[in-house]
Amino acid sequence: MDNKTLAKNIVKLVGGKENIQSVAHCATRLRIIIVDKEKINKDEIENLDRVKGSFFNAGQYQIILGTGLVDKIYDEVMILMENDFSNKTVVKKEGNSFQRAVRVFGDIFVPIIPVLVATGLFMGLRGLLTQESVLGLFGMTPDSIPQQFLLFTQVLTDTAFAFLPALVCWSTFKTFGGNPVLGIVLGLMLVNSALPNAYEVGQHTAEPLVFFGFIKVVGYQGSVLPAFITGIIGTKIEKFLKTKVPDSLDLILTPFLTLFVSITLGLFLIGPIFHSVELGVLYAVEFLLELPLGIGGLIYGSFGQLLGIFGIHHILNFLEINMLSQTGWNMLNPIGTCGNMAQAGAVLAVAMKTVSPKMKQIAYPSCFSATLGITEPAVFGVNLRLVKPFIMAMIGGGVGGFLASILHLKATGMALTGIPGTLLYLNNQLPLYILVNVVAFAVSFILTYTIGYKNTSSETV
Repeated sequence: MDNKTLAKNIVKLVGGKENIQSVAHCATRLRIIIVDKEKINKDEIENLDRVKGSFFNAGQYQIILGTGLVDKIYDEVMILMENDFSNKTVVKKEGNSFQRAVRVFGDIFVPIIPVLVATGLFMGLRGLLTQESVLGLFGMTPDSIPQQFLLFTQVLTDTAFAFLPALVCWSTFKTFGGNPVLGIVLGLMLVNSALPNAYEVGQHTAEPLVFFGFIKVVGYQGSVLPAFITGIIGTKIEKFLKTKVPDSLDLILTPFLTLFVSITLGLFLIGPIFHSVELGVLYAVEFLLELPLGIGGLIYGSFGQLLGIFGIHHILNFLEINMLSQTGWNMLNPIGTCGNMAQAGAVLAVAMKTVSPKMKQIAYPSCFSATLGITEPAVFGVNLRLVKPFIMAMIGGGVGGFLASILHLKATGMALTGIPGTLLYLNNQLPLYILVNVVAFAVSFILTYTIGYKNTSSETV
């Protein structure tokens, strides 16, 4: 089944174009807000070729397609929908306020993740190529590395975080219906070279500008929350102006006033306040993860897997981006990847022990997907349905997270877990990364195979 046919079938089986309120996607799932849930043929959708499962979460009907494919199917669905979204009747907002807020987080940060993944890989590759042991294989030392090469790698690794506010503002404007170009410019204003560099101020090699005797102003390189809030305010200002400014003056006044008011608020009010909030959240998460005796890793490794089920895992994107931009390291990734590998171990145990051919057809591919970091088929297709395998995976993830915390593992990037995640540990951490994942997988597999799953011919999937 080609992409166009799959997209047509999905639209048809969710009740047709008239039953679709809006469509979005994350890294692995097509996310559809439905007018009438009763019109969805869930069983037929899950039987479609290349569809790995589906579920309702955070007010959306989410169809699991996997990385790469989801982008292509989303494009085909949008072509099919054409201008239908603009003619929809108003329906009740799906989900509560918290769920809708989390969904907004996802809509804003998911488009940014690919460039941060690439940046993390650049950082890992630079770490590998500059290791003394690797250089020794070629008869070189760190002093042998040309400065031009180091400068080139710095361009690759520093650009995304130096201009992170521009990415955040662009995505925020796009999500809230503003002009994305205004968002980019607003974000660039927050990191303008005329402002003291945030990193240099943090290292006490530069001083912030002081306005009115008490407002300290710096650039917001690597900052997320100030750009996020400034972007939201900016879109509200732009939309308000479009309703008040005459059409003949719209091209002149709307962008001028939007940028002027937004950057004024961003630099003098929003930035100082929310940068402090951002740092407070970061310190709180780091405090949890650095609890003695690996307790933080045990807690997050065990219960972090529940975040995806409740649809609030996109909050982690904000935390990971903050960690990487402020410290250059991601302490959540090595613990979270243990949870993913534990899901793979549990679903493999089910696959090997079950007597149901249908269950085997689902479980074996789900195990492979989970080792690549895509756990939705394993979680929603097998482990969570059977309950006990999911609990065993939580235990396995907790054990792996405990070890990762004890060993102080840190990733150079984000969004890659399992086997692809090894690219974020191309330094002396790699053997330890493999160890904690093998332990998480093994504990989950053994517990599920021995006490967590009883095979029966009457089970349904």
